[in-house]
Amino acid sequence: MRSSSVRLVLATVGAVCMAGAVAVLGQAPGQAPASPPPAAPATPPAPGQAPAAPDDQPVFRAGVNFVRVDAIVTDKQGNPVTDLTQDDFEVIEDDKRQTIDTFRLVKIDTQAAVETPGRLTTRQDEENAAADEDARIFVFFLDEYHVRLGNSMAARKHLIDFVQTQLGPKDLVSVMYPLSPLDSVILTRDHRQLVNAIDRFQGRKFDYTPRNALEDRYANQPTEVVERIRRQVSLSALTGLSVKLGALREGRKAIVLVSEGYLAMLPPQLRGAMATMPGLGNPNRNNPLAGENDFQEDRARFTGELDVQRELQRVFEEANRSNTAIYAVDPRGLSTGEFDIQDNVAGRASQDALRQTQNTLQVLAGETDGRAIINRNDLAVGMKQIVRDSSAYYLIGYNSTQSRSDGKFHPIKVRVRRPGLQVRARKGYWAMTAVETARATAPPKPGPPPAIARSLAGITASADRRLIRTWVGTAPADGGRTQVTVVWEGIPPAPGAQRALVGRVMLTAAAPSGEQYFKGQVGADAPADAPASARRGAVTFEVPPGKVSLRMSIEEKPDEVLDTDDRTIEVPDFTEPKARLTTPRVYVARTPREFQTIKNDAAAAPTATREFRRTERLFLRLDAVAPGGQAGALAYSARLLNRQGDRMADLPVTPPAVGGAATLDVPLASLPAGEFLIEIAARGPDGADATELVAFRMVG
Repeated sequence: MRSSSVRLVLATVGAVCMAGAVAVLGQAPGQAPASPPPAAPATPPAPGQAPAAPDDQPVFRAGVNFVRVDAIVTDKQGNPVTDLTQDDFEVIEDDKRQTIDTFRLVKIDTQAAVETPGRLTTRQDEENAAADEDARIFVFFLDEYHVRLGNSMAARKHLIDFVQTQLGPKDLVSVMYPLSPLDSVILTRDHRQLVNAIDRFQGRKFDYTPRNALEDRYANQPTEVVERIRRQVSLSALTGLSVKLGALREGRKAIVLVSEGYLAMLPPQLRGAMATMPGLGNPNRNNPLAGENDFQEDRARFTGELDVQRELQRVFEEANRSNTAIYAVDPRGLSTGEFDIQDNVAGRASQDALRQTQNTLQVLAGETDGRAIINRNDLAVGMKQIVRDSSAYYLIGYNSTQSRSDGKFHPIKVRVRRPGLQVRARKGYWAMTAVETARATAPPKPGPPPAIARSLAGITASADRRLIRTWVGTAPADGGRTQVTVVWEGIPPAPGAQRALVGRVMLTAAAPSGEQYFKGQVGADAPADAPASARRGAVTFEVPPGKVSLRMSIEEKPDEVLDTDDRTIEVPDFTEPKARLTTPRVYVARTPREFQTIKNDAAAAPTATREFRRTERLFLRLDAVAPGGQAGALAYSARLLNRQGDRMADLPVTPPAVGGAATLDVPLASLPAGEFLIEIAARGPDGADATELVAFRMVG
């Protein structure tokens, strides 16, 4: 039975929706049973967003019978061949020739001069950039659970050199660890972020010291149990990453898996009763021949290898559905065995374990049309092929005459008529089941009203910043100007992830003409020993109404920039002759004492986070402006809404005292996990309403 931590990761994986009602390419498993396992019910696909194609290029159609395959064609020397035409190709599915409907050569020249692409600041920017077939996508999966510390440090230089010398300015990159939430995997063109993440990569293979609350829950389990959990967590995360990439686009994507492979079971010498104390309760610790010629050991190993095969099959099946190639990079280089001499494992057993771990990497790479870079001390040579594969390939699309809603594997063969060429293409695809087909062809459900959708999008936008969350609020100021307040808060890293912490944030606020309204630091420098969640700052300044550009430089130390955040806001004019509400200021209290402190301090800086737990309590403040100074005559109301904008409950609003603000106390104990909104309205004497929405997410 899997542990609760594994179920947690699998639940996260299942929450990701696939995009496009398309029968996506799949792959036949290397050692699959006679009939494939029944497909799990799929979540309803979200509509894909493809960029407009130029008139001289085909538009790739989509449908439940439309199949798309990418083919890499090389000569005998391994050089890409890019002068083939549609007539040179032949596609065979289930031994029947198919008619090619769409055809395109994707050729990316990273040496050619290109205009520097814009920065990706929102999820929509990420999706639009990923939809461009000329932008290569690489996600580095740093499997810290299955890489030794020394090997991870040795591999850093090769990986960083690859990023700095092989990737182009349009290439989209990201990084993921086994415990990284999928929401934190954000594609970016800022390759410096990837370099910084790789530079902090520290392998933890056979190191069971817990580094977060999740690992602490199973740290005292037997070593075998912890190893199995780690393997399942890593492979489940790989599966989820493939689903996420498949939702971005159908074209080729690459996962660079940095791992030493996966073991079915530990040898007797490494099986401790408690993972954090490896030698405890292990009589075989110092016996190098333990397990040799043991029937019980052989049977357990055989069963364990079957489990690993099934887990690998789930990974590469999903990778093939998502048209994602896995490139396995083994940082061990040339090795003679899996275990070190101090592990006291006999030479033959160590060699067998090495072959098994390397085989798992070869299976993942081979079954997803990737490559396994193993037994190489110079990883750079092998990794260059990753870029070559993604830089020149043919996209072929056809409407299958064989595809049915049977959920079965349909083999594909791609051939070229020109002799002497080698073709690499996926071996087939998994057809949709009847249930999946019905879901894919069903009309989309109506979404929430535009104002609700924009407010909910703000939650996602705040998650895009991996280092800080920000909040920007406006309120009236003297002389017809508007007061702008900017608040930032540090975001804790994902469990197990290594990254720099924000020391300070520098802000520049300017008009479109270039006139500066503010330039300086947002709050004081964070103490060096402060955790990420305790790092925050706030600043208030005045600007005239209209568009204002905000540029935040996120630094670890002065002049050591970790990230930047650029945005343009529309500053309201509070002198207009109509009722207006200021931006609601949100506070979160975790104890009654903290709630009273916030309630009594009208000048307290609000929180930027919009993710809360049931044990917490929200407190909101906002002011109103009405024509003729009649703000005191406004009637306030508030409602709790679900993410579709439907009313769930009325919320009491405390009207403002003289010179004060209206307040709202929102207990969260009764709310389940999900997304919600608070709608606040103030009705003026003329009957017109001024409304504001506050979206938030319940996470526990």
